[in-house]
Amino acid sequence: MHHYEHTQPGTFMRAFLGLLIAVFVGVGGVAVLVSGGGTAVAVGFLAPATVCTTVLVLFHSLTVRVSRDVIRLAFGGGLIHKSFTIADIQATAAVRNRWYYGWGIKLIRGGWLYNVSGFDAVEIQLKNGRRYRIGTDQPTELLAAVESAMAEAS
Repeated sequence: MHHYEHTQPGTFMRAFLGLLIAVFVGVGGVAVLVSGGGTAVAVGFLAPATVCTTVLVLFHSLTVRVSRDVIRLAFGGGLIHKSFTIADIQATAAVRNRWYYGWGIKLIRGGWLYNVSGFDAVEIQLKNGRRYRIGTDQPTELLAAVESAMAEAS
């Protein structure tokens, strides 16, 4: 049973990386035509397009599931994921990330950030002192779900 489940799209990331992919593929195609079909030119533009596509597939969204026992985070299709046991959580708070924290998985001042879009997050502090911020476009609902699961666990 889930207390909460929500998938937040990485809207800006999707748009920005999609644009980069289109530019690399388009410029690469034009460069190949102009250069007379040079393979090196095609590979020179294909490599960054492939990197952008990989990042887009891996980080296009963040799904957060809160159950009675665990918080599970999954980016994109779930290849990159993280879990937190509810019993290990000491404190929670709704927070606002600084603009320069960016998106993705990052070590920030005071802990780790998992985020795909926006600046709102729920911070959890574990009993071992570690802090994690979970980016969300529903901070009130996520915080309530985590606190509800914590209340059930105690």
